[in-house]
Amino acid sequence: MAVAAAAMIGLPQAYLEGKEVKETSSLVTELCRHFYTQGWVSGTGGSITMKVHDASIPKPEQLIVMSPSGVQKERMQPEDMYILSANGSIISTPSPKPYPNKPPKCTDCAPLFMKAYEMRNAGAVIHSHGMESCLVTMLNPQAKEFRITHMEMIKGIQGHGYYDELVVPIIENTAYENELTDSLTKAIEAYPKATAVLVRNHGVYIWGDSWIHAKTQAECYHYLFDAAIKLHQLGLDAATPDHGPIRRTIHSQIKDSQYEREWPRRWIVLDIEGTTTPITFVTDVLFPYARENVGKHLNLTYHTAETQEDIKLLRAQVEEDLREGVTGAVPIPHADEGKEKVIAAMVSNVEAMIRADRKITALKELQGHIWRTGFECDELKAIVFEDVADALEKWHSSGIKR
Repeated sequence: MAVAAAAMIGLPQAYLEGKEVKETSSLVTELCRHFYTQGWVSGTGGSITMKVHDASIPKPEQLIVMSPSGVQKERMQPEDMYILSANGSIISTPSPKPYPNKPPKCTDCAPLFMKAYEMRNAGAVIHSHGMESCLVTMLNPQAKEFRITHMEMIKGIQGHGYYDELVVPIIENTAYENELTDSLTKAIEAYPKATAVLVRNHGVYIWGDSWIHAKTQAECYHYLFDAAIKLHQLGLDAATPDHGPIRRTIHSQIKDSQYEREWPRRWIVLDIEGTTTPITFVTDVLFPYARENVGKHLNLTYHTAETQEDIKLLRAQVEEDLREGVTGAVPIPHADEGKEKVIAAMVSNVEAMIRADRKITALKELQGHIWRTGFECDELKAIVFEDVADALEKWHSSGIKR
């Protein structure tokens, strides 16, 4: 079977048995043994794959080595590997081993690995079942993202520095691994800077330009996941620059006088979503209002300095999105081409960004201005929890600013 498959893609059988393929297969087994000691691939879980680096073959056309499914990762041998073509077709299958070994089967992660290869031109992909990558998705069962900032190890993640906020999308788990393919694809599309996707109650997929880059990032991600869990246990927020106390609800702040004595305050900074206002008001009222009134707002305020600054910010974001190949991004014409064309392109981009639930400054600024207009003209009316007014009055009377 291997000879016929190799011939179909124009490769001699000797190449499949050559130095490059053997070295890559050996490296996969070595890394799996190492990852086993880290607790990332225990119980036959997890997997790893990498391209067969060959300078004479363009990266998108290079062969792919993948570990088998349902085997003891620390006991694998190079001859246990599957060899795939660049398009994911299996061209070499390992020979069966005697009982009690299971018949050979390519990893169930194969369709997900291929998405990282196709959409991010990855050189290697690691799927870990590390405990920290599982637990970190449980800190907030409603969260669709993992966020952390101001940690040194963030510098080990592609495109990030110490002061940056690292955002990793979280997708929901399914009964079978290959059923994650669609949600993983959408996450990769919606988060062009991401080099990892978390799967709730399951683990994480991490990719890099090469096996070294993927391994380095995997180690940094696991460190950051573990740090976030430990910060949470201490009552600290990994997503804030000073890693201060996790925000409490207004109700608990009022009732917990001991907490107030231990943490004296001069200012109170309140979020809206889920703190002063129900989350449903934001998702069911504010977001739809912004989406439906983009064109109206831009038409009414087009020549104001504020809206021109909004257009400038959004134009810069869209230009970056176009370079990254983000789905839904369309060029915004220059102002000389006319107000109508600029607004039409703005509306198209904003609608795509809202559908993807993107957390970007350009979109947030424009949404905020649209909402302000809606409140000023009484088209929007806020909903607040019952204890908000009492809390604000109490804080004001005690001299606390907000």
